Amino acid sequence: MLGKIDILVHCAGFAGETVRLEETDPSAWRRIVEVNLVGTYNVCRAVVPAMRAAGTGRIIPVASLAGKEGTPNASAYSAAKAGVIALTKSLGKELAGSGVVVNAIAPAAVSTAILDQMSPAHVQTMIEKSPLGRLGSTDEVAEMVLWLASESCSFNIGAVFDLSGGRATY
Repeated sequence: MLGKIDILVHCAGFAGETVRLEETDPSAWRRIVEVNLVGTYNVCRAVVPAMRAAGTGRIIPVASLAGKEGTPNASAYSAAKAGVIALTKSLGKELAGSGVVVNAIAPAAVSTAILDQMSPAHVQTMIEKSPLGRLGSTDEVAEMVLWLASESCSFNIGAVFDLSGGRATY
């Protein structure tokens, strides 16, 4: 082992094509779920024993607003990210009191390479849904991750924090 693991930020993202469910190739659907949900499970499963043994750690999965709202023409991505949200809530409760804190973020569209996988019309629709009328930035995501990784975030367990430019209203 290389040493103690203090923080896990799992930010896997593979959206695939934005097409209707019946047009989605089943193997593509499975790949999206494998990357986004099963990948999160795999990395959590790998680090939890070390964090639990150390009695400390932060696990921060990156979900998506798509997992909370469901996005048309992105059923696999929405379902996978909803799974990441449920995994966060479950694992957070499972590790409560162990010193390991698990909380996720659920960003709306952020200006990253994942948008290249989507049609320009789909990206524009996401921008138009935002009251701020823009994409989020990686710096904004990083700031929220830094807070979740800090000792200041000590009473939140299994929470999912929106980062949506006002899009999420619940």
